[in-house]
Amino acid sequence: MVGNIELSRRGVLMAGSATAALTAVSPAEAQTPLPEPEPSRIGVALQVNGVRRSLEVDTRTTLLDLLREHLHLTGTKKGCDHGQCGACTVIVDGQRINACLSLAVMNEGAEVTTIEGLGQADALHPMQAAFIKHDGYQCGYCTPGQICSAVAVLDEIRAGVPSHVTGNLTARPQATNEEIRERMSGNICRCGAYSNIAEAMAEVAGGRA
Repeated sequence: MVGNIELSRRGVLMAGSATAALTAVSPAEAQTPLPEPEPSRIGVALQVNGVRRSLEVDTRTTLLDLLREHLHLTGTKKGCDHGQCGACTVIVDGQRINACLSLAVMNEGAEVTTIEGLGQADALHPMQAAFIKHDGYQCGYCTPGQICSAVAVLDEIRAGVPSHVTGNLTARPQATNEEIRERMSGNICRCGAYSNIAEAMAEVAGGRA
């Protein structure tokens, strides 16, 4: 007994049910979807294959989607979209990256090179020509990313950047078969053209794998 009110289990349950009934929304209100928030947009300016491009994109747009959907540079492929296959590899300010993991706004002012910027049918990049010579592809879906990565890998070796298999960190690494395979391990080829890719890279590097 509290004051003049007698508390009981039945009374508490009945009071709770009444409160729930009073606060419940109507079925029509329950089915009304909440309004979608307006996406934020931002201007991005970057150098793509030697051409300055300025455009406005959703802040959630990846560099990969900017290249493919906005600039129609479809040579760069969308594979796993999780940074695991390397099909979307492009070169940004001299370094290879997975374009699917990089937001477009993160590359403001950057210099981006895609497979279209490396060479054309009438003026192939040496790496493109070597891939053709050594059959470094089969279905070709991963090839643009493989070639962009291969070009950047040889630049890394020439710059003296070590890898996980570099034995002597004080000596300049060489484009050995072991170095090439380690550095290219992030680029997956489901057709299994790895040996031919290594041979193509070795030729461009000036040696034999």
